[in-house]
Amino acid sequence: MIAPRALGGPLGALLGVALLSLGTGGILLSANGEPRPDPRVLEGNLALNPEADDPGALIAHNSPAVERNPSDPSNLAVASRVDEPDFSCGLSVSADGGRRWSATAIPVPGDEKCYTPDVAFGAEGTLYVSFVTLTGKGNVPDAAWVASSADGGRTLSRPTRVVRGSVFQVRMAADPDAPRRLYVTWLAARDVALRRLPTVGNPIRSARSEDGGRTWSPPVQVNDSRRVRVLAGSPAVGADGDLYVAYLDLLEDRLDYEGEHEGRGGPPYQGRWQLVLSRSQDRGRTWFERVIERRLVPTERFISLLPPFPSLAVDRHRNRVFVGFQDGSLGDSDVVVWASSDRGAHWTRRRVNDTPSRDRTTQSLPELAVAPNGRLDVVYYDRRADSADVRNEVSLQSSTGDGSFSPRLRLSDRAFDSRIGFGSERNLADLGSRLGLVSADARVLAVWSDTRAGSASIRRQDLARALVRFDNGEGGTSALRWLLRAVSAAVALAGLALLIGLALRRLRADGIGREDAM
Repeated sequence: MIAPRALGGPLGALLGVALLSLGTGGILLSANGEPRPDPRVLEGNLALNPEADDPGALIAHNSPAVERNPSDPSNLAVASRVDEPDFSCGLSVSADGGRRWSATAIPVPGDEKCYTPDVAFGAEGTLYVSFVTLTGKGNVPDAAWVASSADGGRTLSRPTRVVRGSVFQVRMAADPDAPRRLYVTWLAARDVALRRLPTVGNPIRSARSEDGGRTWSPPVQVNDSRRVRVLAGSPAVGADGDLYVAYLDLLEDRLDYEGEHEGRGGPPYQGRWQLVLSRSQDRGRTWFERVIERRLVPTERFISLLPPFPSLAVDRHRNRVFVGFQDGSLGDSDVVVWASSDRGAHWTRRRVNDTPSRDRTTQSLPELAVAPNGRLDVVYYDRRADSADVRNEVSLQSSTGDGSFSPRLRLSDRAFDSRIGFGSERNLADLGSRLGLVSADARVLAVWSDTRAGSASIRRQDLARALVRFDNGEGGTSALRWLLRAVSAAVALAGLALLIGLALRRLRADGIGREDAM
């Protein structure tokens, strides 16, 4: 047993330093970022589209867009592109948080076809649905439209035309702080040919509505005019109403942009692309841009009319911007997230998939979403379990802000063939331009295109969904973490008190010594 007087010497000082260090270390450990996400699948791989229960249905749903009603979180909407048996649109809504879904018909003007829909909920809870209409035997887009719903998506209004012409890759975003303010972006094609863009210089444009889609501002070009092979603009509204658009610049890639591969599969373009972010601070009137990634390595061929989209997510409360896409810099396709904390001026890069580098498997088409508590979720197609790099699974990984990602959570209950879909007869099967993801503090809904009911001759794709729960998802620190923090603080304070006491005793002793000397 240590005598109390012994604490007044070097042993006491050593003990004080040890207690202070131990307590400080515990505090840092307990405050090391947000709690690590602990997700589990509540309902996995459940079908969403209404034809999923019909084994004889010949249909191909892909490119799901998922949105949640800010005024009623149990109200969700999913739009999908339909490629089989004919070009069409799908729209399903849920009133119970994503467990049950019902289909809603989209009112299409005249006898034209609906294609490539997107969805957004306005700040006031109105659902907006955008789409293009296809005309003629060539199925060329002739206009972009927006319809609305005041009853959670059960019924839709007659659509309003946003713009005429050959419009592709139409996407939509609503301003969360401004009811009835909408933005639409699109690729304005000067000319169109079979499965390709025959000319360069087709710009990405945007338009704004301040009245819920009834009227629209004149179109404005988003990209720098010196960029002549741009595609796949993805819009999002950030803090203070800033409008962002992430897009691809294919640079000299004639293989994909001008369709020199003639719609057939094969090795990807051997050059480089750029990933770019444009930002507008005046509601889309003027734009300036920053390059996110200057040497993006392509990982697959695609049809330039239906490209893979980069995913753009904004943490509006913390002024963070995230962009996700696939990159082949390490020799195979990896999911990468770029993050900016200064509204796109500077970027950090993080590889997401927790697979060995250069394992020759594909991770692709990431979709990003930010929960209100700041957690970043990423869902993507994942072939890590197939050494032949053919069969897809679907994975979810999350980050709480320290730059690291949680281990992957598999959402699909079994793998499915990536070679099934529109274009499979040309060895260029299209599983769509994006996945769907919406994140709350405690739950996530992910939607993807699953081909298990299809085959080489039946190019069927169904929408599959998974509900995921985060046990620490309410955003608070766990009880164990709070206990560690409290105990560590007490230990640190004890050590600090001991050191201060020793210092005061030394000062008093020094004072007595000086008095004796006098």
